[in-house]
Amino acid sequence: MDFLVMKKFSGLFLTLAMVALSAGARAGLEEGTEAYRSGNFKVALKELTPFAAKGDADAQYHLGMMNELGQGVPKNYAKAASRYGDAAKKGHAAAQFRLGQLYREGKGVKQDDKEAVTWYLKAAEQGHAEAQYHLGVMYFQGQGVAHDDKEAGAWLAKAAEQGHAEAQYSLGQIYRLGQTLPQDYLKAAQWYWKAADQNYALAQYNLGSMYRQGLGVAQDFKVTLFLFRKAAEQGLGVAQLGMGELYAAGQGVAPDVVQAYKWFKLAAASGEEGAAEKLKTLGESMTPQQIENAQALVQQWLAKPK
Repeated sequence: MDFLVMKKFSGLFLTLAMVALSAGARAGLEEGTEAYRSGNFKVALKELTPFAAKGDADAQYHLGMMNELGQGVPKNYAKAASRYGDAAKKGHAAAQFRLGQLYREGKGVKQDDKEAVTWYLKAAEQGHAEAQYHLGVMYFQGQGVAHDDKEAGAWLAKAAEQGHAEAQYSLGQIYRLGQTLPQDYLKAAQWYWKAADQNYALAQYNLGSMYRQGLGVAQDFKVTLFLFRKAAEQGLGVAQLGMGELYAAGQGVAPDVVQAYKWFKLAAASGEEGAAEKLKTLGESMTPQQIENAQALVQQWLAKPK
């Protein structure tokens, strides 16, 4: 009887010891992952390396990121590709996407669009939004895979529905221009809005242009001004040009040549076509004091943290 009791407790002790060891090991992995996320790459490298050697996909992926981006270690695309490959073969979606990117860009591996598509697809089928977006682009451009508008639209839509701003903007473009899908200004505006709400500058500008022209939405210069300003403040030259035009024409705002000059000046500085000519024409009708005031506004804008 005593022997059976001892045997029972011995088994229980062994089980508890194994659970404790497993929990301790898991804690080390979590510590390494958290260290990576917080930018403590020295600790991340120390904690994650043993797990990667044992085949842990998360550890392999994070070490791959460190190799690719030069985080705490010298930048090494070949090592990154190897790390990503190990994790990708285990079904790690983020690693599959990053490996696809390396093949797409020819970093650490021979450039191969077909191989990029292969890995994008594996990640995309697991719901990886970034991979879905890039896969849609590859189908749209016919790179690494036969051009297929239907597939392109389907993958872009999947990414867009997950909140991917570039995919949302791309769908807006497709509907506005009638590329691969029937032209639909209302749907274009809806997708632009989703991307614009994420502060995607090109979507803000294009949506503002639709409100300016009344395409799919009621013409509203105030909304145009609001959207152009958001994009212009991010440094988008064409939106800065648009801001100058709105202030010069008094559309959505009281006419203000000083503000118009400021935005034309910024657009011209960014190399936006037509901005320098508009700046010159407007300047010829302004007083020296107005130009001085506008120049001061330009300097204030340039000095602001971006």
